[in-house]
Amino acid sequence: MPQNKIRIEKLSKQFGRIYALKEINLELNSGECLSIFGRNGAGKTTFLKILSTLLPQTEGEVFYNETPFSKLEKLEIKRKIGLISHNLFLYSGLTAEENLSFFAELYDLENPKERIAEVIEKVGLSTRKREFVRNFSRGMQQRLGIARAFLHNPEILLLDEPYTGLDQNGTEILNSLLNTFNTNEKLVILVTHNIEQGLGISDKVTIFENGKVVFLEDSKKLNLQTMREAYKEFVN
Repeated sequence: MPQNKIRIEKLSKQFGRIYALKEINLELNSGECLSIFGRNGAGKTTFLKILSTLLPQTEGEVFYNETPFSKLEKLEIKRKIGLISHNLFLYSGLTAEENLSFFAELYDLENPKERIAEVIEKVGLSTRKREFVRNFSRGMQQRLGIARAFLHNPEILLLDEPYTGLDQNGTEILNSLLNTFNTNEKLVILVTHNIEQGLGISDKVTIFENGKVVFLEDSKKLNLQTMREAYKEFVN
């Protein structure tokens, strides 16, 4: 079974004189999920934007299986990554089905119709697939954004507050997808403010503060109380 790996080495991002990220060093192997905690403005979203190639770093490098991202074609990287962020990357003037068809073509999927039908069913939108996205509630748009991220069966899944706008049913759908996704050859990086949720699904946890990694530990060595204590110590 193939083994995938992400290694982040001395990653920094500077906006003018301000460092949003400062010498981040992290490593994630196949089958692992990393949860990132931290206050607003700690650099978490900037970090995911760099990993998803939406934003260039100032210094340092991201390696995928020891190959620097800078040596890979941008489209090749995008085909390896599924991203759920505040920007859902959906077109309001298209239907749910048409949105996924657009991304299926972008990713050059085999059997796109079958795959689109599969992911739409998994996120509970089969009966709404021919409706325009502009008529969807925020929760429904979030579900479609989840379907888009899982559509091409990516090797790396990046999640920036993915539970935003989801009701209890939507949360259960996402958790179910994550449980089936995180197999031996996949990697997941989750940014969340929900310590209980993040700790519950992760293998490793880290805390960002002022653009730096100030805490990193295996989840199995922590419980909810000790994680909250660590957050209080390093953030508050």
